[in-house]
This record gives sequence, C-alpha cells and structure tokens, in this order.
Amino acid sequence: MFGKVLIANRGEVALRIHRACREMGIRTVAVHSEADANAMHVRLADEAVCIGPARSSDSYLNKPAIISAALITGADAIHPGFGFLSENADFAEMVEKHGIVFIGPSSAQMRLMGDKIMARKAAVEAGLPITPGSPALESVDDAIAWANKIGYPVIVKAKDGGGGKGMKIAFNDKEMVEAYTMARAEAKAAFTSDVVYMEKYLQKPRHIEMQILADKYGNVVHLGERDCSIQRNNQKVIEECPSPALNDAQRKEIGNIVCNAIKKIGYQNAGTLEFLYEDGKFYFMEMNTRLQVEHPITEAITGIDIVREQIRIASGAALGYTQDDITFSGHAIECRINAEDPETFTPCPGKINEWHAPGGLGVRVDSEIYSGYTIPPYYDSMIAKLIIHGKTRNAALMRLRRALEEFVIIGVKTTIPLHQEIISQAEFIDGQYNIHWLEHFMENHYHKK
Repeated sequence: MFGKVLIANRGEVALRIHRACREMGIRTVAVHSEADANAMHVRLADEAVCIGPARSSDSYLNKPAIISAALITGADAIHPGFGFLSENADFAEMVEKHGIVFIGPSSAQMRLMGDKIMARKAAVEAGLPITPGSPALESVDDAIAWANKIGYPVIVKAKDGGGGKGMKIAFNDKEMVEAYTMARAEAKAAFTSDVVYMEKYLQKPRHIEMQILADKYGNVVHLGERDCSIQRNNQKVIEECPSPALNDAQRKEIGNIVCNAIKKIGYQNAGTLEFLYEDGKFYFMEMNTRLQVEHPITEAITGIDIVREQIRIASGAALGYTQDDITFSGHAIECRINAEDPETFTPCPGKINEWHAPGGLGVRVDSEIYSGYTIPPYYDSMIAKLIIHGKTRNAALMRLRRALEEFVIIGVKTTIPLHQEIISQAEFIDGQYNIHWLEHFMENHYHKK
C-alpha cells in the first residue's frame, strides 16, 4: 500500500480523498493555489504545497508544478479527484513516466475512452448499445449529410467534450449550420480541439449511469445505477439511486452488459458508463474514467467506499469480492449545493458568516466549508453535497426535506431553495421526470413570476 498520496485537486473532493487516505493509514499531500491557502483539506493534510496563483491554468492545471510537488514530497501516488486533470491522458502519462502511480486508469485507457469518437467505436466492439451517430465531421456539408442519414433531431458534440460544453441540437438543415459552427467554436475554446461528431437526439430520455470497479486481474463488478436526469444545461443538479425507472431485471441486464464490456476493453480502476434511457432501451453516451461527483449515493446503498477501492486497485490489490457479494440496500439521493442565486444561477462567492450542516441518521454532508471561510470566485460554485439514505425512496425524500430545512448557510446565496422546490413537485415525488424536466420547471416556475 502507498505510504503517501498527493491530492491533485481542491474543494470537497480533495477533503474526501484525504479522509479515505487517513482511514487507510496513508499520509497526504495537499497542493493548493494561493487563493486556497486556508482551505480545509490544506489545513488537515500532513503536508501542503502551494503550486501557483489563483487561476486554475496557473495552479490546478499546472502539470509540471503538480509533478514537482509530488517528487519533492516523496509521494508514491497522485489522486486527481474529478474535474481539472482527472481525465487528462497527457498528465496521467507524465505521472507514470516519473515513477509515480496515477490513481485511475492508465493513460492509454484514458485516451481510448476519453475520445468520444473512439469510445463509441470501442463500445460497439464491446457490445454496448449506442445511439446512431457519425464519425468526426469534416464540414458543414458533411454534417448536413450525416444528419439527414441519421434523421433529425441530432445533437452535435465535441470529441473531447464534457460538462455540457460543445453540444448543440439541430432539428433541420438550417439549424445544423449554426449548431455545427457553434459547437466547434465552443469545443475549441473549452478543449483546444474543434473536432465534433453527432448523435441522434432523443426527445425525452433519462440520464442513467452505471458505476463499475475493475482490478488488474480481470475482476469486474458493477455497483448499480444512478439516475442523473435532474439537470440544467447538461449540468447535474440532483442524483438518486436506484433509478425510479428501472426494475431489478433491467438493472441486472444492463449491469451484465456493462461488466462484460469493461472486461473486453481491459479497463482498470473505477469508472462510470453513461447512458440515455428511453422507452425501455439503453443508449451508451460516454465513459467517465474518474471518480464521479455523485459517487456518495452509490456508497450509501452498497456500503463500498469507492475512493478507498480506487486506491487499493491502483496499489495492485485485487477487488476481493464478486458481483454476488454486492447487495443494494435502500435508496439514496444527492443534492448539489452551489453558491449561486437559485433563480438566475449567477455565482455568489463571498464569506460564509454562518454554517450549520444537517445531521442525523442517514444524512451525510460532503463539504470543506466552515464558518468564516471565504469562497473564492475563481472555481466551480459547488460548495457542498447533501447525501440522504433511507430504507425506501419515500423515506429518503422525507429525510431530504427535513435535512434541507436544517441546512443553514448565511453570507452567500445558495441553491438550497431550488432543491426544496424541486423535491416538492409531484413529478419528482412520483419519479416521473426526464433530462428536460428541470429546465421546463424553471421556465414555468421562475421565469413567469
């Protein structure tokens, strides 16, 4: 097992990784920007290294600075968390070449599954169901030709995309011209590559993802699915598991398909396969080769510490259990709490004057916020995750309602009121929603005030 792990991230996920390491007897190194000198994970880590100014490009995306920090402190491994460099194959390769273990898949596996076009090809070869789609698009005329072959509506996507960037929908040839141009421009700005492709656009799907763990000995298990359909601008807002839309037979069927595919691909470590689900059918979208923001709800219903498993697998340990050993207990829901105006989603950085997190049975809060902490304006606005576990979905909803009432954050605006509104709606209570539900709700509820 590793003696020391460097955490190449910030915020609640950095604290989450630190906690897992400490419980395993592993020392931690926190890297931080100048703006994060007082962050909780920096205060708790065994060692801390400042790697640059506030801007992410000068700090958390500064590959040489992070590698140098690992070498100077004698870290055995680097955990990238999520976001930043977590799916950057070049960074993973740099880590490997310096004799440090990257806690995640190999750079080669990351390149394969991180390239959306290559990932679709690998998915087909591995037996995963996918939506009709195109190869890389060469021109507007090429895009129009493929759209007519697939059939409108279609969605144009960045090859290296993520987080909803570089994605545009077209319903006809005229809209395709704009969609193709805008998707390429967004892709170039966000990912440096303007290569795009397209897929058939499903009208009312759910977003369902399967969590897997795979070791280097060919052992693969799935930890069930998460329903991530409550989202805005392709950004997830609330996640739950199991999905209200699936039954045990469907869960077992897609779980077996996913595990077999992962074995064929030869993937190792934790990963998530994302699907659109409509009319009883699954359509593979992409694979995330990293820890997911919403991993705690899977931990709640399985009792498996996914971060701990990532570290164990990276150290060369076998899973030590099979699919038959995994049981699913109860229902879990996660709310992403952002420092944003709940109506306009405008970021609201600033000082936390008062902070009181809810507690009680089945309540977990992942956050590094504390009273007196100042939220910097340079990074993602998510400041906490509220994770609820109950014996049934209804019990989880009642507990979530209570926990949101207890949650006190004074000093900045947060999205807590939005979560309270969402979970009080009949469609959400009944589990009758799709990926467009929240945007329609926002339009009707807030914009017509």
